[in-house]
Amino acid sequence: MKPTRLLLAWLATLLGLSIVLGACRALGVDVAPSLLAINWGLLLALLLLALLDAARLIRRPSPRAQRQLPGSLALGRWSEVQISLQHDYIQPLSVQLFDHVPDGLDFEGLPQTVELHPGQTHLLSYRLRPLRRGHFSFERCEINLPGPLGLWSARRYLTLQDSTRVYPDFAHLYGAQLLAVDNWLSQLGVRQRQRRGLGLEFHQLREFREGDSLRQIDWKATARQRTPIAREYQDERDQQIIFMLDCGRSMRSQDGELSHFDHALNACLLLSYIALRQGDAVGLMTFATEQARYLPPSKGNGQLNVLLNNLYDLDSSQRPADYQAAASQLLARQQRRALVVLVTNLRDEADETLLGAVQRLGRQHRVLVASLREEVLDRLRQVPVQTLPEALAYCGTVDYLNARADQHERLSAHGVPVLDTRPGELGTELVTRYLSWKKAGVL
Repeated sequence: MKPTRLLLAWLATLLGLSIVLGACRALGVDVAPSLLAINWGLLLALLLLALLDAARLIRRPSPRAQRQLPGSLALGRWSEVQISLQHDYIQPLSVQLFDHVPDGLDFEGLPQTVELHPGQTHLLSYRLRPLRRGHFSFERCEINLPGPLGLWSARRYLTLQDSTRVYPDFAHLYGAQLLAVDNWLSQLGVRQRQRRGLGLEFHQLREFREGDSLRQIDWKATARQRTPIAREYQDERDQQIIFMLDCGRSMRSQDGELSHFDHALNACLLLSYIALRQGDAVGLMTFATEQARYLPPSKGNGQLNVLLNNLYDLDSSQRPADYQAAASQLLARQQRRALVVLVTNLRDEADETLLGAVQRLGRQHRVLVASLREEVLDRLRQVPVQTLPEALAYCGTVDYLNARADQHERLSAHGVPVLDTRPGELGTELVTRYLSWKKAGVL
């Protein structure tokens, strides 16, 4: 409980009057005794009123509050939270409310002052924007309750326990279901290449049409029907994709509001969405984290929800990436041939263990290495060099990029395809490579 501005203003006024009267008496100026009596009487009256207001404020019940919180939030997206307030007082009441928002959530519109009227429910709202993924718990909110005479205000804590989950921002994915897939992919900048040759999976028999290849003719069916019959093929749909997601310290770099790890997770989920729509099975394995997670490949639209619910609270760690151990775990769990997408950040500390691990995986699976490149490196390489510190930064950047290029060339020389891309472009590049391989029939 603390005094309000009204009480402090009265105290300051009466104390100032007392100082003036005391100074006049000290200077020998005649002061009417009635003024002194009035001054002391006002001070005593203010003291009694303050005590009365404090006593009534202590007995005054707190308003009833209820929070309406979305069950899930999208990372980096603003969402609205509503709090309803009610009270049983006879007279209107003006209160100030502040909700205790957990760390990791940005907010706007707090604190707020609202006037409560008897018998009415009042709604106030504020906005939340998650800065990281995970599970967040709201424990309580805070209300500044004024006394009946407005001389004191009390801070009350109302227990309002709620929880929410913060997922990667995939609202655009669900909205894309209303559009044709090809149109949506073109909006993302995905480049679909012309298909070379035919798919690998038989679809149906049909009459031979102009433009069909002679290799498509089914001679037995042609002999039975006494008319040319062609085989129609489609892209093989029964494929499996497994993401090997690096959760180590190399993925903790920050580009904008999202870390490399968040960009990588978003890209994996984006490709999962596309692959599941194509009829493929998608799974995921994490490594370089305290508790590695493994989701076996599965088909169906529900698999994306499974991925989201199992990975929304996943975060990077301070551990180095052990590619050999990760390869051994995947080979033990995944026997069937699959497309393995290794998402990491190749740095100068990566040694021959990565090449050895990828070669082991390549004997049984098709492997694609996706390496994230810091955007700041591209900016530093374009900055004009005018001073010695700028020259040192430029040389260090070029040396670092050359070392990365050497690693990529070494992998490519051993037949391992590598994507070297900035974090924000990873999703588009992965989808582009997947669709090109899918249309070429190499998966």
